[in-house]
Amino acid sequence: MTSKRTKRPVDILLVEDNPDDVTLTQEALRESSLSHRLHVASDGIEALDYLHDLDHNRTPDLVLLDLNLPKKDGKQVLREIKADPQLRHIPVVVLTTSLADQDVQSAYDLHANCYVPKPVDFDEFVEVVRAIGNFWFGTVKLPDMERRTA
Repeated sequence: MTSKRTKRPVDILLVEDNPDDVTLTQEALRESSLSHRLHVASDGIEALDYLHDLDHNRTPDLVLLDLNLPKKDGKQVLREIKADPQLRHIPVVVLTTSLADQDVQSAYDLHANCYVPKPVDFDEFVEVVRAIGNFWFGTVKLPDMERRTA
């Protein structure tokens, strides 16, 4: 699947500290046929450093954010992304194992664009990733994400 709104691969920032979940996400993205470039941050500070790094030509088109992270948890990362005028337009999909109502509520209170529980089964995980890609890069219209540098 290629993005309907652009011919280029989409840039995805995966914020995930579990190496097995990183591998699972990489495999699911390959299986989903979404043309993409995946950047991985293994903790909240690394994710925010990546997002604020002015050497990048582009901000990510999508952030896949786990909640349970070292150094800065996913809720803190989400709060900072949505408070920053240069970053708040980036869709943030909370992709986590937590099914706790409190986590769901707080993620939406912090302006997560959606909350998706991680399936344990690989085939189900691929379907979830495919659905995320179809929705964010095939169905909705997003603003141009190119970072303007002076």
